[in-house]
Amino acid sequence: MTRAADDAVRHAGEGASRITCASGISPSGPIHLGNLREFLTVHFVVEEIRRRGIEVRHLHSWDDYDRFRKVPAGIDASWAEHIGRPLSAVPDPSGEHSSWAERYKAPLRSALAEMGCEMEEVSQTEMYGAGTYRSQILTAISRRDDIETVMSRYRTKAGASSEDEEESATADRGSLARFPYRPYCRQCSRDTVTITAYDDDTTDLTYTCDSCEFTGVTHVATQDEGKLVWKVDWPMRWAFEGVDFEPGGDDHATPGSSYTVGRELVSTIYDGRAPSFVAYSFVGVAGMAKMSSSRGGVPTAADALRILEAPMLRWLYVRRAPKQVFNIDFGPEVVRLYDEWDALARKASDPAKRDVATLAFERASATTTAGRLPTSAVSVPFRLLSSVADVTAGSADLVSSIVSKVGHVHGSVADLEPRLSKAMTWTSQFVPAEERTTVRDEPDGVRLLTLTEDEQLWLAQLMDRLPDEFELDELTTLIYGVPKLARGMGLDDPPTDQVKADQKDFFKLLYNLLVDADRGPRLPTLFVALGPSRVRELLGASGG
Repeated sequence: MTRAADDAVRHAGEGASRITCASGISPSGPIHLGNLREFLTVHFVVEEIRRRGIEVRHLHSWDDYDRFRKVPAGIDASWAEHIGRPLSAVPDPSGEHSSWAERYKAPLRSALAEMGCEMEEVSQTEMYGAGTYRSQILTAISRRDDIETVMSRYRTKAGASSEDEEESATADRGSLARFPYRPYCRQCSRDTVTITAYDDDTTDLTYTCDSCEFTGVTHVATQDEGKLVWKVDWPMRWAFEGVDFEPGGDDHATPGSSYTVGRELVSTIYDGRAPSFVAYSFVGVAGMAKMSSSRGGVPTAADALRILEAPMLRWLYVRRAPKQVFNIDFGPEVVRLYDEWDALARKASDPAKRDVATLAFERASATTTAGRLPTSAVSVPFRLLSSVADVTAGSADLVSSIVSKVGHVHGSVADLEPRLSKAMTWTSQFVPAEERTTVRDEPDGVRLLTLTEDEQLWLAQLMDRLPDEFELDELTTLIYGVPKLARGMGLDDPPTDQVKADQKDFFKLLYNLLVDADRGPRLPTLFVALGPSRVRELLGASGG
């Protein structure tokens, strides 16, 4: 983000009193992990600028005055009645929020707060409704032919792109169908209107509504009943807000897209400058197609924070350049990701090992305003927490007791938070049922009756030496050492190739007898989780 910060400072110019870095999004659906890059790209650039002692702000625009386009999966079909209305005027199906827009703003706000991402929020519904942009709207209307000249150069013969849905396919230059301002119908609040006349002297705009057949006249100079089309709206706001930096998805940077058109319009129409720009690539989820807010079930920042600590989620973004595509895996990769994060934390604690990776760790772990983000008072490997949570069926108190017994002493369950809750959530909701650990209810009598001579010897050696109180290091030595004892070796002797093969078979036997699987949590941890009585019960019938 250093280069983007350099560009933003350069764009603002020497002596600028404040640098404005902007983000914007339409809260039309779940604000997923791809959308999160819009917010975090700006956040990290702002952080870099602020560390230089320069006044800077993160200005975020909620495009909640955009039209409601379609009813997503899982929502009652009756909501089609609201298509064409502003997102801020569409009710929330759940009734929990004041509007459709607020339904998706709220969880994102909460997630950003957890990640230490602070920003000034602007509602475009409020800005347009208050008449804040009247002068800019009148300028765009009076210079609609100049706007069309620019737009027509980029418009393809194939028709409008998804960004141009506000525009008609009519190609007549200066036609009312290409009008840069679109009112919402005064009677039904939809934007399904056809502009039939505009008087430049009076600023009266006449329209008919295709939905309710209402014919109305809005006085643009005094009435605030619509908005500029997107490709005019964006550059207008660059000039109005004095934006020095704003990122956008790859689609905004292609020829004919919003940024390339806006770069001309902001100077041609509003005598301003386009901000420095960084295009970012999408973020996917392993096993899922490219995320889209129009589809249900896409993972959001709130979803990710249920299993990832806030600094870790920040780290996934800050350690990569915005153009780098990456996936977030909610499956087994989570365990490896925590291991990598913990290893990086240990490295970052050594001043002699500072490098790009530790710098990313520091940027992820703290902000210039909030300081260090919350982490567990006692750091326990996620691998251990999730394994124990699996075996104990998610009892926080029991997990706490067990991890203390295996060497992670702490005062209370609270000392393990927030990681403990995230491990328990991941285990219960993201690990497939067939991969969960299920402790047997009773000994496997059939298996115990069909033990080989080696298996009988292994279990006899184990049961003879199994202590009454379990301690992790002692158990580890014993479990790995039983096949050595069976071969006439000492517990501390290095294993031979034969012993290594025996260990593999012995471990499989223990898993079979304890959890009815060929593998599972580390055996010493599993023993501690089950306790001496339960282990003896499941293995004892074979130990005589």
